[in-house]
Amino acid sequence: MKHETTVPGLPSDFPSFPDFAPGEVWLVGAGPGDPRLLTLMALHALREADTIIHDALIAPGALGLACPDATIRSVGKRGGQPSPQQSEITEQLIGLARQGRKVLRLKGGDPFVFGRGGEEASALADAGIPFRIVPGLTSGLAGAALAGIPATTRDTNHAVILATGYRAEGHPDEQDWEAIARTGQPVILYMAMARLEGIVAGFLRADADPQLPVAIVASATLPDERIVETSLSSAVEDVRTNEIGAPAIVVIGHNAKLGQTLRAALVDAVP
Repeated sequence: MKHETTVPGLPSDFPSFPDFAPGEVWLVGAGPGDPRLLTLMALHALREADTIIHDALIAPGALGLACPDATIRSVGKRGGQPSPQQSEITEQLIGLARQGRKVLRLKGGDPFVFGRGGEEASALADAGIPFRIVPGLTSGLAGAALAGIPATTRDTNHAVILATGYRAEGHPDEQDWEAIARTGQPVILYMAMARLEGIVAGFLRADADPQLPVAIVASATLPDERIVETSLSSAVEDVRTNEIGAPAIVVIGHNAKLGQTLRAALVDAVP
């Protein structure tokens, strides 16, 4: 079943949005932070859902777009702080859907890029719960781009690696950073601040250039965004000196050095 779009200002021949049926779960990406970067489908989902289960890093402006009568619950996970277990979140989604609720699972970035969306989708499928995926701008790519750092250019790289500094329970604590460094391709890191020292050490053990450019973008796209441009050998100390903490993305590679040049003429992304 289809119905007319609830997004104002669209032309009459714009494709209609799918119905958000009771008993469905929509796994929706909220983008890197700034609510203006939500997709039209995400906006539609926010206006249609009667229950919203959201992560910690969702901007209040995004939640302000929800239906006024919607029930909103935070299940955010923050490192080192008490937070719901993934199994508890999944049980909530299944239970609410079985109650006939229109459940919006709102995640920062993109649900399927280090967002546990795949785990939740698998659990919903196993439980026979119908669900929809609504991709969002993944924070690593969008946050870097809006800081003037392209993920790829023909002059610097033919590939880019997206990696997380945080490993799930039951997995080795560290990625094989030496192997990643030896690819010679730029790396965009999510959730890496707590392990940055070990990551840098792994790159240096792989004989990466100590002067390899590094850029750290903290609170990407938000009003308190901060950018630190440094090098591989200086990154840990510069992060400490500038008191940069999570949430942040880390770009390691020659493309990182383009940020300073491009930002000289880049219109502020977060006015």
